[in-house]
Amino acid sequence: MKALLLHAGIAALLAAAGIAAYDRWVLRPALVVGVVDLSEVYRAKETQFTQLLTAASSSGSDDERERALSMARNFSQRLPVALDELPRECGCLVVLRTAVAGSPRAMDLTPALRRKVDLP
Repeated sequence: MKALLLHAGIAALLAAAGIAAYDRWVLRPALVVGVVDLSEVYRAKETQFTQLLTAASSSGSDDERERALSMARNFSQRLPVALDELPRECGCLVVLRTAVAGSPRAMDLTPALRRKVDLP
C-alpha cells in the first residue's frame, strides 16, 4: 500500500512538473505578441530616399542618384529578411501594429526593425 501511494505521489509530481514546464516554455511565449509599425519604417526610409534624390538632383551628381537607388534596392531586399528574423529573435508572434487593438503583453519591435534596415 505504501509503495502504491509513493508511486502515485511521484506520478502526480511528474505530471505537475510537466504541466509547469509546458506553461513556462510553450504556452507563455506564445501569448507574447510583438508589434511592428511598418508604415513608420516605410515613411522614414522614404524621407531618407527623398532627401538623397533631392540632393542628387540639385547637384546634378549621378553618383548621388545611384547611391539613392542602391539604398532603395538594399532596403527592398533587407526588409523581408528583417521581418523574418524578428519572431525568431523575440520568441513571439510578430504582427503589424494596426492589426492589434490592444494587448498588455505586446512588445514594440519597431526599433529593432529600424536597426535591421539601417534606419536611425
